[in-house]
Amino acid sequence: MTFHPPATRHELDVADVGIAMWKKERPDIDCSGKAVTGRILRLGEIFMNAMNRNMAQFGVKYSHYAIVGTLRASGPPYRMSPSDLQNTLMITSGGVSNLLKRVEELGYITRLNDPVDGRGVIVELTEKGLDLSEVAMAAQADLERQLVSVLSQGEQDLLASMLRRLVLSHR
Repeated sequence: MTFHPPATRHELDVADVGIAMWKKERPDIDCSGKAVTGRILRLGEIFMNAMNRNMAQFGVKYSHYAIVGTLRASGPPYRMSPSDLQNTLMITSGGVSNLLKRVEELGYITRLNDPVDGRGVIVELTEKGLDLSEVAMAAQADLERQLVSVLSQGEQDLLASMLRRLVLSHR
C-alpha cells in the first residue's frame, strides 16, 4: 500500500478549494461547516478504498470482512442476530440482508434459526470465517494504525473524542 506524505501547512486540500469556490460565488452563505464535513466525506472515501484494497489480499471486500470481524470480536460462540450485527457494524445499514447472503455464499457465516425466537435468525461464524478473521483482523488493525499515523497519539485521542461527540449528537 502506498501512502503519501502528509500535506504541508501551505498545501490546499479538496475542502479548501471547495470553500474558496463557494466564498467567491456565494459570499452570502456561511459554508464554514464544509471545513469539517468535506474532509470527513473525503477521508471516508480514502479510508474505504484503502480498506477494500487491504481486504482484497484475502479475497473479500471490507464489508464482508466487517461481518466476519464483528462476529469474531463478539466472542464465542461467535453469533449475533442480524439486527445486533447491523447496530455494531462500522458500515452503512443499507442492504445488510443482501450482504449477509453474500458472506454466507462465500462460506464465512451460516444463518441459523434463533433457538429463543423460532421466527428469528442468528448469524454464526463458520470455521472458514474464523480462519479468515485470524489473519484479516490483524491486517485491518495494522492498516488503521497506518492511516492515522500522521497524527500523534494525543491528536488521535482528541480527534476520536471529537468525532465520537459528533456521532452521538446525530444518532
